[in-house]
Amino acid sequence: AVNKSCDGIEPDNIDGYSNPTGFPLTPSEQLSYNRNISIQVHNRSLSVGLKNDVGQIKQLQPHFDWALNEQCYQYNECDGYSEFLDNDKAVFGCEYQGAADKFCPAEDLSGKNISRLGKNLDLDACVLFCLDYPCNVPSCLKKIHD
Repeated sequence: AVNKSCDGIEPDNIDGYSNPTGFPLTPSEQLSYNRNISIQVHNRSLSVGLKNDVGQIKQLQPHFDWALNEQCYQYNECDGYSEFLDNDKAVFGCEYQGAADKFCPAEDLSGKNISRLGKNLDLDACVLFCLDYPCNVPSCLKKIHD
């Protein structure tokens, strides 16, 4: 990431303790691993985002610069990100299913904004930026919008 002049990274699949991994990964081991990722990224002068791992947000928020969630509206996880928002850290969200008028509300969490977008599950170039909703709903996302 440093060699590519990136500003930060988003490590994926850092909630293995809550998923079937094939080996016994404990929540404590996951916390240690995630904190170490944060240290390694910050040592390279990059920002690091926490993706998903809603169950450990309170412990991890101090170590991560921002958060990204996939489908927090669909899985009713958006409120968990108040830890980041209350500490003036950005929260980004991506939804793949559901009606845009449901997952693109003007405000979440008592007036605090989550920057959201809608995408097709196959991650093609089509995107709905919730900041533009309802004015600019691309036809390629009609299946999400309906």
